[in-house]
This record gives sequence, structure tokens and C-alpha cells, in this order.
Amino acid sequence: MTRMIATLFGVGFISMAPGTWGSLAALPLAYVLHVLGSFPLLAAATLIVFLAGLWAAGVETFGQDNHDPSEIVIDEVVGQWLALFPISAGLWLTAAQPATVSWPGWILAFLAFRFFDIVKPWPVSWADAKETPLGLMLDDVIAGVMAAAVVVGFGLIVQNFL
Repeated sequence: MTRMIATLFGVGFISMAPGTWGSLAALPLAYVLHVLGSFPLLAAATLIVFLAGLWAAGVETFGQDNHDPSEIVIDEVVGQWLALFPISAGLWLTAAQPATVSWPGWILAFLAFRFFDIVKPWPVSWADAKETPLGLMLDDVIAGVMAAAVVVGFGLIVQNFL
């Protein structure tokens, strides 16, 4: 079970760019969660998946030299969902429907998250250097929060100046 959680039911075993595939797989999951229960459900699911990912990553990396194997992509799911928080929350607060009206924001959230996850600027690199399951999860959490800030900033620019 821990392997299925950690690899997002095998998505992490895609040999080329598993983190990107994990992030891409997170998008339709977030969309379904948003449609079913809006931002509160996405937020609750993010917390649950973070905790499940922390547990699964701990089990899967126990006794291993590699503290962050590429097949573990559950951290990408959490980070990608965090990057989508401003969009989901905005749609929830404004009762905008359907969620597809915000597709440019979804693309920006994906690209910004992938950028921060790959480039690993500080503090993402700080968390990534922790050779623990928490570090494995936390670097993507921080990358997701940074991507969410980009989404908010871009949204403010578009709303106020364009």
C-alpha cells in the first residue's frame, strides 16, 4: 500500500520525468476534488495526502541511501495542489462556475510549480537537503507555496492592469 501511495498508483514508475508526470496527474485529481467539494475539499485532501505521503515515503525510504527516489511522486501531488489553492479558493469565494474558466491559472500553477521544483531555489533547496521523509515532502510543499504566490501575483496583475 505504501508503494501505491508513494508512487501515485504507479505514475512514479514512468521512466522519463516522473515528477512532471506526478504533477500532471495531480491536475485532474484537483479538478475533481474542486468540482465535488470546492476549495474546502481540496484543502482537506491536501492535508490528508501530505500525511499519507509522509508515512508512505518514510516506509519506502527506510534503510535506503537515496532519501528521495524519483519514483516517489506523492510529494509532487501535494505541491501541485498547493499551487492550485489560490485558483480553487478564488472560485469558491466568488462562486464562479465552471472551474474551467480559470484554465490559464491552472497552466501557470503547473508551470510555476515545476519551475520551483526543478530549479530548487532557497528555501526549496534547504528542505531538499534534509535527508528525511519530511524533507522529501517539504521541498515540494515550499515549491507549491512559491508557485501559489506566483499565481496570486499574476492574478493581481491581470485583474488590475489588463
